[in-house]
Amino acid sequence: MKLFNPKKAAFGRHETFSLRYSWLTKGFQALTKNPAIFTSDDATVELGVGKNMVNAIKYWLLAGNFVEQTPTAMQPTLLGEKIFAAKDGFDPYLEDEATLWLVHWQFATNAELATAWYWFFNKFHQHEFSSEEAKSALTDFVKTKLNGSYSERSVEHDVMIILKMYSPVMLRANMALDEQLDAPLTTLHLMSCCPFTHRYQTLLDDKPRLPFEIVAFAVNEIFEQRPDVSQLPIEELMYGQNESIAVGAVFRLTEAGLLAKLELLSKHYPAYYQIRENAGINQLYRGEKIDSQQFLTDYYQNRDANRD
Repeated sequence: MKLFNPKKAAFGRHETFSLRYSWLTKGFQALTKNPAIFTSDDATVELGVGKNMVNAIKYWLLAGNFVEQTPTAMQPTLLGEKIFAAKDGFDPYLEDEATLWLVHWQFATNAELATAWYWFFNKFHQHEFSSEEAKSALTDFVKTKLNGSYSERSVEHDVMIILKMYSPVMLRANMALDEQLDAPLTTLHLMSCCPFTHRYQTLLDDKPRLPFEIVAFAVNEIFEQRPDVSQLPIEELMYGQNESIAVGAVFRLTEAGLLAKLELLSKHYPAYYQIRENAGINQLYRGEKIDSQQFLTDYYQNRDANRD
């Protein structure tokens, strides 16, 4: 998670390519074998894609915080290792929808490298809109909230990439079949498009297929960013405050849906989180501290145990 900073934003770094199923796995595992893969002359051969796609794979790995750039090299993060490690990663081939929810969360909360994604899922509150309305709204956000100048073309193109990444109808209408089938985040059903009006919808619902452990990971990340805070109003977790991350909005949950996930969190992890009412306001209290990735470990290990 990288919180909003008006001095740090990025647009258009995906080389016009939206995320594809194999890219995170392919790029991550290539990096573990060769830390210089993304600057290597052999990258196109090793990854089996064109030069611009190599840059796109690198970008999506960075935007998801699955790898990080250090002063001397690019290296895997602990989160990347847990998910994508070839031998013991929890879900290196994105076979579990929970992993796609996690990938989505990582993009939508990276305000520095995936600014348009942060804006769309945290700040854009229109449930029905056209592509032009979304472009105009993001352009206004850039002009009023960010310092510095950014290419209007790159800003608007990010909107189109978001629509392609999340809207299956748009894919059927405008893209080849192999690209339609290679769009992992469309399976989350966070967005739809009417083929007749060309208007998009991103509606709230209870998301029964979203594991509570992924929401728990997200909530814990919020608290980790605010170590001096031991309680937060559930309304703030739902809608955010100022430029903060809004858990409910990112996952497009209803208030009842978010509350149900938080109730499961407090039920299964009572030493760490509890819901209490204070002066008529529902608050989520944090008790003992827990590493966010413990929720992922518990989810995937319990999933595997249930399969055995």
